[in-house]
Amino acid sequence: MRRMIVPVFFVLSILSCTQEKNPAADVLIHNALVYTVDDGRPWAEAVALLGDKIIWVGDEVDAAGYRDAGTEVIDAQGRLLLPGFIDSHNHIRYGNEPDSVDLSGAETLAEVQETIRDFASAHPELPWISGQGWLYSAFPGDGLPRAEYLKGLTQGRPAFFISYDAHTAWLNSAAMEAIELEAGSDLSSQAEVVVDPESEAPTGVIQAVVSLGEANLAMKRLGQTFPEGDQLLQRSLEASLLQALGYGITTIIAPQTGLDELHTFVAARDAGSLKARVQTALFHPVGTAASDLPAFSAAAEALNDDRLRVSAIKLYIDDVIEAHTAALLEPYSDQPEESGETFYTPEVFRALVARIDAEGHQLFIHAIGDRGNRIALDALEHAQQVNGRRDSRHQIVHVELVAPEDQPRFAELGVTACMQPRHVLPESNGQWVDAVGPQRLRYAFPWKSLHEQGARLVFSSDWDVSEMNPLIGIYSAVTREGLGGEASGGWIPEERVDLETAIRAYTINGAYANFLEGNRGTIRAGHYADLILLSKNLFEIPPSEFLETRVDFTWVGGELVYRRVPPVFESAGP
Repeated sequence: MRRMIVPVFFVLSILSCTQEKNPAADVLIHNALVYTVDDGRPWAEAVALLGDKIIWVGDEVDAAGYRDAGTEVIDAQGRLLLPGFIDSHNHIRYGNEPDSVDLSGAETLAEVQETIRDFASAHPELPWISGQGWLYSAFPGDGLPRAEYLKGLTQGRPAFFISYDAHTAWLNSAAMEAIELEAGSDLSSQAEVVVDPESEAPTGVIQAVVSLGEANLAMKRLGQTFPEGDQLLQRSLEASLLQALGYGITTIIAPQTGLDELHTFVAARDAGSLKARVQTALFHPVGTAASDLPAFSAAAEALNDDRLRVSAIKLYIDDVIEAHTAALLEPYSDQPEESGETFYTPEVFRALVARIDAEGHQLFIHAIGDRGNRIALDALEHAQQVNGRRDSRHQIVHVELVAPEDQPRFAELGVTACMQPRHVLPESNGQWVDAVGPQRLRYAFPWKSLHEQGARLVFSSDWDVSEMNPLIGIYSAVTREGLGGEASGGWIPEERVDLETAIRAYTINGAYANFLEGNRGTIRAGHYADLILLSKNLFEIPPSEFLETRVDFTWVGGELVYRRVPPVFESAGP
């Protein structure tokens, strides 16, 4: 029998016909340094997108198999491609209010006053003067401003200004008059209204601004009196959403929205302005009745897709350190008579957390002081004891001061630590340091300690308290230095984290913490095509250059929603 010899090329051609052909991509990004944040394949060179999903991640040599005449082919020119950033705590509706003054650059009382005077003079048409961003360290004494500091600055118009952390309001005498805040009035008896210890007259300071919501009667009155507040916030939201895309933020967790405020996100979505994905937590202020919980559940059912979702409930246990309103285990170093208060007793808070947990809700708990964090952990532990342990992924947010004995409890209880690297603020944290004192500084902002003890670490901006840009957050996380190099070598340097940990905290950890790991947070086939291309490779430059690095392109669901420079297109070929 004569042996039949079949040419090799004939066999290959038959095999190629029987093998399934790769789908042609809408977009093919190649010649990239792809850090996938996927443990199964950390690095790649090219990514193919089809519709709103990633369909392939791999090596340059295989990229041609995903292109045809209709494919948009982008040469990344060796730049770093990352998953889109997830900002897990971003007050996205704020920070870009039109016709308001930014006080964040004023470091002294004189600079604050000059900034306000100049703004008021330049805007004679405004009936009110408002602004935000003032630092506690700008004011003498206890770090709190007074109404008389504003005398003569606004040409008789009412004015109010919110602190950089959004927890304290500063009113002038005209604004106090407009809301009827005066000695002996019902408002002046509210605990959050600061009064002079001698005259008992209001000083112009209102505390717990965001912590209490409408339970803060003075701020409620101010909100009702200030003209066009809702319209200004809608415009601010739309501006902030655009800003987020420029920083590579593709998913925003808005941590505190009232039921009556959800319409601002719905309006942005309906207007086509919601290019980034948004999840929000509903605010549950002090005084919220148990009978209100069904309304929270109904909102979560009504808004539940990957563009706009109600996903959690926000609680406060304490306030902030600079104003001496965070709850500490031991008295404040600069005010030994004060250790801060909590908004609930430990017993009431345990019952509240257990009740909300039993309804199946995820919780975001604002806790800053070491006592505040302990009470929050105790409450979450109690909820597990009475309801059973489930995949709740509750978060404690801010976590600025945690006693060493409480740090392992985050991992033990499965509680996420949602933290903000820029809150260390080495260039102007003097008020915070003085209040906490040297003995407690060793466990301030304990990022690395929590990470090494197994806690899931999530980073965020807390915009508009701090800069929105995640690259600034990453710089702060790996250096703990100021933006001008202050605290060279790092403020409490042993709590710095490495670059990969910081990136994970802004991507996959943020996705997991918010039940999103199934479709984002890494670059892998099947995930949303939420991607960013950076101008520099973070892995090859010193951290100081992170501040010079820019996001060149941002894709959300395969759509190029932001570009800083023109893309380099190639012919797709046949």
